[in-house]
Amino acid sequence: MKTVLITGATSGIGKATAQLLAKNFRIIACGRNEEALAQLRTELSAQTDIITLKFDQRHLKEVEDAFESLPKSWQKIDVLINNAGNAHGLDPLSEGNTEDWDAMLDGNVKGLLYVSKNIIPTMKAQGSGHIVNISSVAARQTYANGVVYCASKKAVDVISEGMRLELTEFGIKVTNIQPGLVETNFSNVRFKNDDQRAKTVYEGYKALDPQDIADAISYCINTPTHVAISDLTIYPSAQSEPRTVYKNP
Repeated sequence: MKTVLITGATSGIGKATAQLLAKNFRIIACGRNEEALAQLRTELSAQTDIITLKFDQRHLKEVEDAFESLPKSWQKIDVLINNAGNAHGLDPLSEGNTEDWDAMLDGNVKGLLYVSKNIIPTMKAQGSGHIVNISSVAARQTYANGVVYCASKKAVDVISEGMRLELTEFGIKVTNIQPGLVETNFSNVRFKNDDQRAKTVYEGYKALDPQDIADAISYCINTPTHVAISDLTIYPSAQSEPRTVYKNP
């Protein structure tokens, strides 16, 4: 059975993906919340073999220590899903919180690089693998007050392209997925746990569910060997571009 490693596996898209892929893969679930990881391990252990790794991907030493702790029988990773990321604040640059900027750039960009760097050499050695990076439609069109978040997701697009250029010859596929509005705890984090403000983001239309993105990920990683999905953009039907959502009155 193949092994998939998922970052940000304790909630949202990551959790939905782990739940779906547990039907056919062994799971390495990664996250920062030890209690949530334990709950996921209990839930999925009835379906498949699963181990959990607790680390904050913003910190290289934590990433390295986590991967060094993997049992030898789990070190052949067939699929890496770089899902972990965050958005903090919705302010103009002149009023932005630099700690928010650091959190987004360290998590969305550097963290993705740290995790990938620890897995790519094994994939190259085995001559196979698949890396799925979760970007955002925010990479396609920058919007006011979200400049740093948009920049971080644009970086994911560029990194995905670079990975594809460097890794195709080694039999490694790279897929970059750009979701539109997905109803998760994304807005709660962005608005500092202001639940009422976060709720308004998803009112008046049907946003994507995390399961919708999990389904797309499953499709991409289960294509025949000769088929590679390079880029995939997924909007809810009410959203026409990152800044425009048609809501019912």
